Amino acid sequence: MRKVKMVGISKRMEGLDESVTLAITARAKDLRARGYDIIGFGAGEPDFDTPANIKKAAVGAIEKGKTKYTPVGGIDELKDAVIGKFKKDNGIDYSRDEILVSCGGKHSIFNLFLALLDPLDEVIIPAPYWVSYPVMVKLAGGAARIVETDETTGFKMTPEAFKKNITKRTKAVVINSPSNPTGCVYTPKELESIADEALKKGVFIISDEIYEKLYYGDAPIASIASLSQEARKNSIVLNGVSKAYAMTGWRIGYAAGPRELIKAMTNIQSQSTSNPASISQWAAVEALNGTQETVAKMAAEFKKRRDVMVEGLNSIKGVSCVRPDGAFYAFANISSFFGKRLKERAIAGSVAFTSFFLEEAEVAVVPGIAFGSDAHIRLSYACSEDDIRLGLKRMGEALGRLE
Repeated sequence: MRKVKMVGISKRMEGLDESVTLAITARAKDLRARGYDIIGFGAGEPDFDTPANIKKAAVGAIEKGKTKYTPVGGIDELKDAVIGKFKKDNGIDYSRDEILVSCGGKHSIFNLFLALLDPLDEVIIPAPYWVSYPVMVKLAGGAARIVETDETTGFKMTPEAFKKNITKRTKAVVINSPSNPTGCVYTPKELESIADEALKKGVFIISDEIYEKLYYGDAPIASIASLSQEARKNSIVLNGVSKAYAMTGWRIGYAAGPRELIKAMTNIQSQSTSNPASISQWAAVEALNGTQETVAKMAAEFKKRRDVMVEGLNSIKGVSCVRPDGAFYAFANISSFFGKRLKERAIAGSVAFTSFFLEEAEVAVVPGIAFGSDAHIRLSYACSEDDIRLGLKRMGEALGRLE
């Protein structure tokens, strides 16, 4: 019998693994299903239900038969809602041909990198970074140029560090504010300095603002595209309804930027997914146009949880955590425990810490190395205060057993 030759996997898949955050969440769910009492600090989604008015709008869309294909880039009603949001919240004017609605924020970013990058184009990405940025750049044929940050700068890239890392191949820079995983938020002045340098050097600005509504500081924040007409023309703003409206499973993200780039991204989408789900689009119209009271309530609750999480982490001897100003993550430094042991188990990095906490404390966290910093772990406080307190208690007790 003739031997069948196996199909080879493309070279672009070399070194490409499943998203660590999704893998940790799946593992925690599996352990719970097997009877383990796992406290989950891994999930990157709100634990709140989607607000009732949004669900009602979705049901209404189904009942009215709005279940067919829509234009690739989104229905006009949703584009208009996005335009209204940018005008009201950010003071930026866009037109419909400068807006693209996609199947989630992640899809928007993937479309962008495919449309923007040629082989060997570099994208400057401050670390710690969201896990998928460097991977998406690689899949699009580009190269990620990582700029290290740490607690001394509040995990923010300084204008000096940005300038130092610009090369002849630099095509774009990614700014994620509020940030996943650190919760850092750039001030308008910091953004202005970065925008000025980007404009001088011809570097395109990618502003990921998916956590915009989850900001807990007192000082004003800004979208980098709102700082000037030049910055607006040289930027694309990425956002969505997943985090602010507890709509992660609805899969609606959107992008606003130069019409030529939006057109290119739309063409890519037309050959891959086509339109986002019609029902989800109508739900998103209500999310953006309807009452924002639930958003404010969720943000207030996250702020309370943030305080419990950060104070609890900093009370554990050997752990330190900078107070985040946005999103719903704490990025804790656990490097003081490296080299310690529990019986035969040695702690040699954030991945080892993740396994240690899951097995010894029944707490799921995400290793910082997935975000570009092996000295840290990421903990989501998108869970109840009771779970936060219990999880921190277990972590402290487990760390106390290390020698």
